[in-house]
Amino acid sequence: MRTGVPASEQTSCAKGDPQAYCPENTGGTEAVQVTDCQNPEDSQPQNEQGYSNPQDFGQLMASYEGKAKGYQVPPFGWRICLAHEFAEKRKPFNANNVSLSNLMKHLGMGLRYLQWWYRKTQVEKKTPFIDLINSVPLRQIYGCPLGGIGGGTITRGWRGQFCRWQLNPGMYQHQTVIADQFTVCLRRKGQTVYQQVLSVERPSVLHSWNWGLCGYFAFYHALYPRAWTVYQLPGQNVTLTCRQITPILPHDYQDSSLPVGVFVWDVENEGDEALDVSIMFSMRNGLGGEDDAPGGLWNEPFCLERDGETVQGLLLHHPTPPNPYTMAVAARLTADTMVTHLTAFDPDSAGQQVWQDLLQDGQLDSLAGQSLPSQKGVGIAGAVCVMGKLPPRGQRRLEFSLAWDMPRIMFGAKGQVYYRRYTRFFGPDGDAAPTLSHYALCRYADWEERISAWQSPVLDDRSLPAWYKSALFNELYFLADGGTVWLEVPEDCLREEPVESMCQLRPLLREYGRFGYLEGQEYRMYNTYDVHFYASFALIMLWPKLELSLQYDMALATLREDLAQQRYLMSGIIAPVKRRNVVPHDVGDPDDEPWLRVNAYVVHDTADWKDLNLKFVLQVYRDYYLTGDHCFLRDMWPVCLAVMESEMKFDKDQDGLIENGGYADQTYDGWVTTGPSAYCGGLWLAAVAVMVKMAALCGAQEVQDKFSSILSRGQEAYERLLWNGRYYNYDCSSQPQSHSIMSDQCAGQWFLRASGLGEGDSEVFPTPHVVRALQTIFEYNVQGFAGGAMGAVNGMQPHGVPDRSSVQSDEVWVGVVYGLAATMIQEGLTWEGFRTAEGCYRTVWERLGLAFQTPEAYCQQQVFRSLAYMRPLSIWAMQLALQQQQQQQHKKAPGPIAKQDTGLSTRPKLGPKEAVANPSPECAS
Repeated sequence: MRTGVPASEQTSCAKGDPQAYCPENTGGTEAVQVTDCQNPEDSQPQNEQGYSNPQDFGQLMASYEGKAKGYQVPPFGWRICLAHEFAEKRKPFNANNVSLSNLMKHLGMGLRYLQWWYRKTQVEKKTPFIDLINSVPLRQIYGCPLGGIGGGTITRGWRGQFCRWQLNPGMYQHQTVIADQFTVCLRRKGQTVYQQVLSVERPSVLHSWNWGLCGYFAFYHALYPRAWTVYQLPGQNVTLTCRQITPILPHDYQDSSLPVGVFVWDVENEGDEALDVSIMFSMRNGLGGEDDAPGGLWNEPFCLERDGETVQGLLLHHPTPPNPYTMAVAARLTADTMVTHLTAFDPDSAGQQVWQDLLQDGQLDSLAGQSLPSQKGVGIAGAVCVMGKLPPRGQRRLEFSLAWDMPRIMFGAKGQVYYRRYTRFFGPDGDAAPTLSHYALCRYADWEERISAWQSPVLDDRSLPAWYKSALFNELYFLADGGTVWLEVPEDCLREEPVESMCQLRPLLREYGRFGYLEGQEYRMYNTYDVHFYASFALIMLWPKLELSLQYDMALATLREDLAQQRYLMSGIIAPVKRRNVVPHDVGDPDDEPWLRVNAYVVHDTADWKDLNLKFVLQVYRDYYLTGDHCFLRDMWPVCLAVMESEMKFDKDQDGLIENGGYADQTYDGWVTTGPSAYCGGLWLAAVAVMVKMAALCGAQEVQDKFSSILSRGQEAYERLLWNGRYYNYDCSSQPQSHSIMSDQCAGQWFLRASGLGEGDSEVFPTPHVVRALQTIFEYNVQGFAGGAMGAVNGMQPHGVPDRSSVQSDEVWVGVVYGLAATMIQEGLTWEGFRTAEGCYRTVWERLGLAFQTPEAYCQQQVFRSLAYMRPLSIWAMQLALQQQQQQQHKKAPGPIAKQDTGLSTRPKLGPKEAVANPSPECAS
């Protein structure tokens, strides 16, 4: 074999292989046995609460043959054996999945899209914002991403591969880079006895390396922003636990922005013989694609000593324009470890040079000086190695970091230069990679303490089901890995903005920066607002200043106009890109010039959408309610007045209730709605009720009276036209689908309750009707669909068949389901809420293999749509609902919540009403 290791010490990989020795003694591990037991004194029996049994990783761990539990691996999260194979292989949604009747409805749209797609890709040489021709294929491989918020992300798959890259802002490369690996070398009595790439891959390059790790003796465990990979090395009495850490820290606006990740290797010797252990971290400079082809890439070693701590490693310089960067692979030098490096090797060769170098003595040659620049078409990689001594029955810790410094970025149009958030703390000059590495390796222990303090109240709550604990934190991956950017806002950037009525806009954007995340990794539009409506709960609860920053940006965009003419694909009409006093669909495409050119979405003219303006008003009040920020409310009040005035025109018969326009004029952009509807009508009434509340807080009596009158009339019309005794009808058309049961019909009530309204004196929808509607949804859309095991289908006909009148009505939208579950919890249907949401989690994470790429939608069979999507962040609305439920149970006064486990900020000393009535001097009008 190629290892150079004695044959007696080598192992092959086969399930049940008798040569693969499994040590019986795994003593010394500090992993907690997975349990989720009910206390005997719990007030309700488990079957009444509907919460799951003790955590069972089920089929995901069925292949695991090892006995090692790993070093301090937590009991809750998403766990999978590296040998697991998902039985179900779905395909992305495409035209072949559309029924003939729906195909005929969208024939014009399809032809216009093909013309637009050809012009975009072949003439303009750009990537379509939604590419229906080349959907991202199914790859059931992804794990926790590395990197904080807004500095780019690198996803490491659950089998250890570095496989999804977002370094250029908002643009993804789905590519596994074979040279990016960890390799272990074990030496006893001065001889190398075991050397193995910690990868189950068997690639065609670097074939001198020992590939093909036995996946049956290793598992991966994710609890974002951390992940653990446990490797039991058969025949060696050694267990490796690699802990991956990213600084995702609620209410932290500095370290949370850092483009870094830390790998802590805890190596346990379960034998009676001392040994030397080396871990080598190899990394290619670039991804091996067209960005690398021109050459000119180069590597150099570095050593940074500061405050008594020394970090050594390699800098991988990638100067390719327009966004050059430097990657740093580094390790912490301690009294018990030795750090060595190999500055350069060819990642496309057999790799014998680096393999033999490590094999010889467990170290690398560590030649001084920088490498030569790479030649055109030739790759370059480097490696860093840490070696430590491992006593019998002992443990050793080896620490690595990965950092990337791309401080100055340009989007696809290359029209403006931006600086990432982290440059405020580490400088904009492109030389921060060593400092970032040093900082990460010296601060990660503090990060972990803060992560534990944040997560522990949820993880320790035995009334919560185990799957929920995994879903709540792991779905947060998208806040960093949603093509996210977090940018500095220079003073001159705001000079021409109409900001005289917004006292807090300049200081907030200057202090906290500009935030953007994509609708989805495949739906490439920043801050898609109809979807952010659902996802925003994660942001307002964990980084509220970023939510307020986004809201100010949206307010600015609302007040602007862009009268350039655009042909819209669904209808074929030509209309302006953006009209004044209408909330935009999005703030732009990262392949263009976001914020400067909004509304990258060209399927519909969203100026006539019925939900966007309403969602702005509802989020403004919700954000005010949860933060107590009265300056923010006063700043947003004129914008709310403007967008509601724009919305008035949709109430054509003046009955206090808006009408939909007979096309898909809301977030369900493939599902036609006509006349008064449950979804948009409910959002309208909720927004009107919020306007009444805000008018009272802002002392606008005439406005309050106006909207009170509209609310009264609208409530009567809504109940008369839509309530049928069991639920609210989908709409008021003459089509059969008008009687469909829509899973999202209570969205307005959801936001009211999240904002402390919607019951008692502030009731908008009769509580018995809301509860009855939710019970009907649970009976039909949840329990009556796929055996109750896949969440809630968007639309269900009253005779128990999914509504197939559109391409979206028979889909399950994961983010909508989480919002529905939150609504159920708000209304006391807690068991039903958890049961509903559990179906989505189990389908996505356990059955379909879509971990860390939760899609917008899936059907009962065959397909999914739009991988890695924003909307599922709405699971944090469930957490808010639970907190508010707990608050009510303890009979606390209503108001903003100050619970550490939600991540919410401290409750202001003044309540919302008092705060606006007594503004601080700088906000006084």
